[in-house]
Amino acid sequence: MILFIATLILSIFDPMISLIQLEYIVALDSYKQFSLAAEKCFVTQPTLSMQIKKLEEDLGIILFDRSKQPIKATDIGELIINQAKVILKETKQIDEIIQINKKTLVGELRIGIIPSLAPYLLPEFIGSFSKQYDGLEITIKEMLSEDIATALESDIIDVGILVTPYNKPGFNHSPLFYEKILLYCNADHNFANLQAIDIERMKKEKIWLLSNGNCFRNQVVNLCELKEDFDKTSFHYESASIETLIKLVDKEGGLTLIPELATRDLSKKRSAFVKPFKHIKPVREVSLITNRKFIKKRILDVLEQSIKTSIPQDLLNRERGDIVEWD
Repeated sequence: MILFIATLILSIFDPMISLIQLEYIVALDSYKQFSLAAEKCFVTQPTLSMQIKKLEEDLGIILFDRSKQPIKATDIGELIINQAKVILKETKQIDEIIQINKKTLVGELRIGIIPSLAPYLLPEFIGSFSKQYDGLEITIKEMLSEDIATALESDIIDVGILVTPYNKPGFNHSPLFYEKILLYCNADHNFANLQAIDIERMKKEKIWLLSNGNCFRNQVVNLCELKEDFDKTSFHYESASIETLIKLVDKEGGLTLIPELATRDLSKKRSAFVKPFKHIKPVREVSLITNRKFIKKRILDVLEQSIKTSIPQDLLNRERGDIVEWD
């Protein structure tokens, strides 16, 4: 323990090494590309590349084998990166200890949120949250679920807001709410006058889907029991956003599935074409997810409470439906 503390102190105060440099090498190790690592660290590629090169020169070692694609850490680089992860975590715990003692809430909060949630959930809470806790410097980035997991592992973000269950080990989940998965159809579709839809009838319909990488797409595929090799002539329509899917249904016909929060922005006329399912009540579980070494517990607690008080309270009920998995 004493050796570790000594290593930590020397690492922090060694003029050759900065915490920013440690963050950059951890990011590059995670994302394997300078451009992507820079994007995830919210800096330019030249800045990230220069800082990593300077660290290598100061230490007199090569951390990354740049001749390989994707970029790979050298043997000594891997050891340094593993220690960097420990140092970054332990350093942040100092701030948490101080804040608990002072009963304050200041610092940085970096949030990753999936695109199928961001436009519907963020406006409900982020304004009041940032005003109430004005000592927090909040950064939010839309990311796919797998990118959120990678960013959490690399300490690039503090917390993710995504759909669970997420079965990859090493993370803690705090369920927030449960929103229904509903069908949205064109006004001229043969479903338009029905009160509820039998899921079996959807398998031969033209369904507009989110693009690959979106967890909500996977939920639709699982719920409708579509196969990944499904008939491309029937199911070849893909989009990057739920809003686009809704507009495509309006203009081109067919149907799509949408999460419950997305229905709150629909006009009364459009809402008439939102349909529940017969015999089943599919929901998606939305959670906060953190790395198991996450130490900003007070910030997490107030974030969770702010989100839960900003949404319709019936969404908090775990018993309102059956969770559809995507992972």
